Amino acid sequence: MREKDIEQYLTTRVKALGGRAYKFVSPGNAGVPDRLVCLPGGRAVFAELKAPGRRPTALQKAQIARLDKLGFATYILDSKEAVDGFLDAIQQEAAKREV
Repeated sequence: MREKDIEQYLTTRVKALGGRAYKFVSPGNAGVPDRLVCLPGGRAVFAELKAPGRRPTALQKAQIARLDKLGFATYILDSKEAVDGFLDAIQQEAAKREV
């Protein structure tokens, strides 16, 4: 499976949930996560897509750490199962806030 396939799966699943998975490009800031995932209820997180078994580069890790310090979550997704688990966790978190 290629990174592109996982990224397409993510965008399809997010859209089915009523959200958007914007391609995130920030000129002059190499290594930023691939997607900004916006879900109903005002939930926004970043997603870094990888081919199965691949890890983020040192530059990507540094950008993720910067976002983390600002309070933003970044998820590393390297399979369709990881995408499913990520979206399940986000939905469960949102459901807890509604109670």
